[in-house]
Amino acid sequence: MIQILLNIDVDDLEKAIEFYRSGLGLSLKRRLFDQTVAEMAGASVPVYLLKKEAGTRASASVSTERNYRRHWTPVHLDLAVDDLHAAVERAQASGATLEGEIETHGWGRIAFMSDPFGHGFCVLQFSGRGYDGAAA
Repeated sequence: MIQILLNIDVDDLEKAIEFYRSGLGLSLKRRLFDQTVAEMAGASVPVYLLKKEAGTRASASVSTERNYRRHWTPVHLDLAVDDLHAAVERAQASGATLEGEIETHGWGRIAFMSDPFGHGFCVLQFSGRGYDGAAA
């Protein structure tokens, strides 16, 4: 079995802890590695906020430097919630940006958002059988 851990690079750990706490409803479980990592609880997988300065690289073999402007990555977070509008409002009140209108699909509704560190994420509210209903 594989255990998935979610790691999110941020340039300001205190700001990130506050956003993921107040904006997304997670809680600080503990701090690790000389206060450069915060483990957040309350999701279906462990979430680690990693303090990484802008301009640094992920590894010696990667030429791209970290930046915290809005960016795109092919791997992103989908947060499934029971009340989409409440979750979007909570995230926005804590510094997230709603990127466009909330969309409705056969499986439910989706809001495209970004956090204060430029990371995109989606907030989903499934209806009926969710993705299973869309596949039928």
